[in-house]
Amino acid sequence: MIKHVSVIISALVASGAAASEKVVADTARVLDELVVIESAAKAPVPLLPLDVRIVGSDVIEKSTETNILPVLQNHIPGMFVTERGLAGYGVSGGAAGAVTIRGVGGGNKVLFLIDGQPQWAGIFGHSLPDTYVSNDVQRVEVVSGPSSLLYGSGAMGGSVNLITRRAESEGLNGSLRAMAGSYGTMKYGARAGYRTGSLKAYAAASYERSDGNRRGMGYWLANQYASLNYDFSSHWEAGANAMITETRADNPGSVYRTLPLDMWARQVRTTASVFVKNRYDISSGGIQAYYNWGKHKIDDGLDDNDMPRSYFFNSRDYNMGVTLYQTVKPWQGNDFSVGLDIKHWGGRAYNTDKTSCEEEPVTDRHVNEVAGYAMMQQALFDNRLGINAGVRLEHSSQFGNEWVPQAGLVFRPMSSNRLKFNFAKGFRSPNIRELYMYPPHNPDLKPERMNNFEVELRQWLPDKGIDVGMALYYINGDNLIQTVRQNGRPLNVNTGKFINKGFELDFNYSLSRIWSFKASYAYLHTDTRIVAAPKNKLFGEVSCSLGQWQFSLDAMGIWGLNNEETTQNYGVLNARAAYSVAMRTPLMLFVKGENLTAAHYQINYGFPMPGATVMAGLELRF
Repeated sequence: MIKHVSVIISALVASGAAASEKVVADTARVLDELVVIESAAKAPVPLLPLDVRIVGSDVIEKSTETNILPVLQNHIPGMFVTERGLAGYGVSGGAAGAVTIRGVGGGNKVLFLIDGQPQWAGIFGHSLPDTYVSNDVQRVEVVSGPSSLLYGSGAMGGSVNLITRRAESEGLNGSLRAMAGSYGTMKYGARAGYRTGSLKAYAAASYERSDGNRRGMGYWLANQYASLNYDFSSHWEAGANAMITETRADNPGSVYRTLPLDMWARQVRTTASVFVKNRYDISSGGIQAYYNWGKHKIDDGLDDNDMPRSYFFNSRDYNMGVTLYQTVKPWQGNDFSVGLDIKHWGGRAYNTDKTSCEEEPVTDRHVNEVAGYAMMQQALFDNRLGINAGVRLEHSSQFGNEWVPQAGLVFRPMSSNRLKFNFAKGFRSPNIRELYMYPPHNPDLKPERMNNFEVELRQWLPDKGIDVGMALYYINGDNLIQTVRQNGRPLNVNTGKFINKGFELDFNYSLSRIWSFKASYAYLHTDTRIVAAPKNKLFGEVSCSLGQWQFSLDAMGIWGLNNEETTQNYGVLNARAAYSVAMRTPLMLFVKGENLTAAHYQINYGFPMPGATVMAGLELRF
């Protein structure tokens, strides 16, 4: 295996070194800003038929959110995120932060990545929402629909790639932020970047805590991030980064329980990577190695008889791998991308007696995955038509081989409009919890699969500041993992099937330098009951900039949201105001209010969301 990998690395590097300099770029609208986006890590942007949306730094900064998930939910029409209270998502029982895109989600069906590194918990297959801290993030690239061709298992319903910050300006620059508000909530953040010539260094740290909107629902989080990059030349770049997040979330349990659950969960997550990239006229690519590690300790509170449990649950999981990718241009208008992914993930779970501290093993497992993919994109008729096709073969030590095809086209009748057609397969391999843990486990499970058919139409009217789009999709999924009863006991089996279909609309209007408007609507129809996937989602925002003042008002309406027991319909209204003080060192003062109408609703059943809340703070930039 090592010999084969060495040969592939040598071939990729040689193909890049033989070419001349040029950056492949695509002009794309990043919500509030029109920017130039460099080629995506694994494939060029311009001809991709996928529904890719980019949330830029301007949107992230204006939100003043410390977690990236609320920002994405507002600006990605078909995305929904579960919440349980004012701050923090938690893990294990009573946790939130599950993400669905177009009704597909939960159980790691939407893959989160940090700079292209896949993120998931190897033990109980839970998403890791508390680690997605906005203080470290420059922009987010979201794919609605399968992106398993590029990323493999877990990207069945879509992918969310968090691109971390780097020092781009010469010298030292950064910011300090502090805010406080309802329910004893306090949030602090600091970041700084330094660049001198070809060397770039960046560091960020944040801390937040809250008493929560219910007694026994406290939460705190500490996050640190650092990166170092060096440009050897205009063609070659190398870098490394590391992140560590530690958090604790308390869980009082459902309000419908006769006694509080008194549960808590503490987790430590670490991720690190190193990379080398090359960029030339007819070839670009790179190699990246990463290692993610997590440690969890959980007190599950009371048992079914409302007695305190005698043990703590513990787990340690890891996810490591190497990814290689290269794109070459064999002839005019053609991009041919190839890649190799090698993954090794798993972990150990055990219970610790609260009195004797003796360990009782639960499971100790790992999975190896090796995948290769190839994708070709061809531009025709002066780039008015782009044709895309690709295939991935992934081999798992657990479930064998999985083929993943993708095909589509991009048609641009004029420079101001675009039409996309796309077919893509998505899949998700079962996690260790489903395979080996607790009574429903089944080591014979196979991957979940779905086919996605999509059409997207987008129209720009630059002279009028208008950007409007519509997407229609049809999803056919099968082999879903469900828990059924066989011979009197629960068992995870591949039985489930579903059909999701719907459409999404979005509208952006920059009326002037002062006023701007955004609106989006997502409709989902499914033939089965899906938790945390609303039938209707409507979002609108009005922004106003008057000199040193900034104001925004936004509202979200949700209809037909299923939680574990009921169907919810609700609407929330939020507002924000900020004032920039004219100083040598810029200072911004801000205040924001959420759920200003104090709407009553539950996303996680038994966990009422807080009423009206207020936060105020300041940010100093240098």
